[in-house]
Amino acid sequence: MPIATGTPMQSQLDPRFYYLANFRQALTWLQKRYADLLSETEHEFVRQFFALDTPSQALLVRMIMRKGSHFRLSKLSYEEIGCARLAVTPLLEAGWVRHDAELSLEELFKLLRKDEVLQHLAGHGSRKSQNKSELLTQLTETCAEPRAFAAWCPGSEEQIVSLTIDALCERLRLMFFGNLRQDWSEFVLAELGIFRYERVELTPDSRAFRHRADVDCYLHLQRSREQFEAGEPLADVLQQISALVCDTPFLAARRNKLLFRMGQQLEREADLEGALAFYTDCRYVGARLRQIRVLERLGRPEQAYKLTLQAIQEPENDAEAQAVERALTRLARQLGQPLPGKAKPIPPARIDLSLPRPEAQSVEFAVKAHLHEPDAPVHYVENSLICSLFGLLCWQAIFAPVPGAFFHPFHTAPVDLFSADFHTQREELFASCMAHLDSDAYKQVIRDNYTAKFGIQSPFVFWAALDQTLLEQALDCLPAAHLRAWFKRLLVDIKANRAGMPDLIQFWPAEQRYRMIEVKGPGDRLQDNQRRWLAFCAEHGMPVDVCYVQWADA
Repeated sequence: MPIATGTPMQSQLDPRFYYLANFRQALTWLQKRYADLLSETEHEFVRQFFALDTPSQALLVRMIMRKGSHFRLSKLSYEEIGCARLAVTPLLEAGWVRHDAELSLEELFKLLRKDEVLQHLAGHGSRKSQNKSELLTQLTETCAEPRAFAAWCPGSEEQIVSLTIDALCERLRLMFFGNLRQDWSEFVLAELGIFRYERVELTPDSRAFRHRADVDCYLHLQRSREQFEAGEPLADVLQQISALVCDTPFLAARRNKLLFRMGQQLEREADLEGALAFYTDCRYVGARLRQIRVLERLGRPEQAYKLTLQAIQEPENDAEAQAVERALTRLARQLGQPLPGKAKPIPPARIDLSLPRPEAQSVEFAVKAHLHEPDAPVHYVENSLICSLFGLLCWQAIFAPVPGAFFHPFHTAPVDLFSADFHTQREELFASCMAHLDSDAYKQVIRDNYTAKFGIQSPFVFWAALDQTLLEQALDCLPAAHLRAWFKRLLVDIKANRAGMPDLIQFWPAEQRYRMIEVKGPGDRLQDNQRRWLAFCAEHGMPVDVCYVQWADA
């Protein structure tokens, strides 16, 4: 029977054990969907966990959900659990927790107060006048070797317990969420109503990973990314990921993104040959453009020109088309080739304002206040309005139960939202939504979804920015033809095109018309994505002005 996301299963436990009920739900979910991918060790963990008494289960979950791996037993004090010493005993016997783990000096400092550091480490030259950070720096020189807590603090009655199953729990969390960005707190936030999620019907085989090797690959990529971000040699990181087999598009994209970031780092370090090698082996969006620029910097204009011609013929997106057009002009001049012909863009209408410098508000809000009139209200919307209207009209297509798009109760968006085939996978659904624009039916669809879905997490709808007044003015003043054009452009490249829209919108409700306004403060200039949106609006006859502001007291 399909399981609906958005409503965690209810538990018969004491409500104070809400976190335990959630963890039990996650384990049950994993048993149903990932039995074939779980190792015998993981199966045994689940079996043993459910065999424990409630206090021991709860204490383990409390530790799993807290930061770090080492805990003072006296600090694991929870009314619903009772005596922590009794609750921890089965965990010690299972080997999931130990009490004699070696602690580094930094780990010890996280557990002790300053007065305790001075009490137990006074013989190493520590002084009361020093703060904990200074003490740690000083003692690192003389106390570098890790040791058990009893060796650090002989005679202390405190007991330190340490989790030994971090890696196992991380793997289970990854398999449940399909990422390591989310954690078990998602259950709590949903139950408290802080986050609300769309209910999507899932079949029992809805899951993020098809093979255990995919989970292994994800974890290896995560470790490599952490090594890269910690500043470890790139050659070591590359060695880690070169042998990885990333069979799925999802994992291949993660690998390519890491390669791209490594190439950028080499560019910053002026290792252009190294950067070029990374970009050549990378299929991440933007890598080809970086190749062209690195080839230019290396003084290889012929190679750069050849690659630019390829990109012009088949650009990966509008951003690349815009950038390689400029590169082609530079390289053609340098190589004596014919300059490419290009249509001159229609310049947007211009507004020049001299305004008093505001004390606290931004330049956009200063312009908004200046242009606002009772019968011609101005709203600060930037990317929020058009994206929200799209999200409301196409809600059912965006959250359709496409296989592989949803696999747990806490999705804010389909997993494949930024993939190349997001639209094609749902082409008929989006066409059905867009068909509402053929008549005034779209207005009621948007209103109905605004009411029914209000506050539910969405990759497009900005609930905080879209009140009833703004919604109704937009529906009255924005032509359906303009909405259709904007929405189609969004679907061409969601990641790139849901940004760069003008800052303000002004409505004339009595005349059912509008204009959008891009605001530029002193010294500011149009960004590439903004230029692309302005050109698109000009092409489709959409009223857009660019407002340039100078401060009157400058």
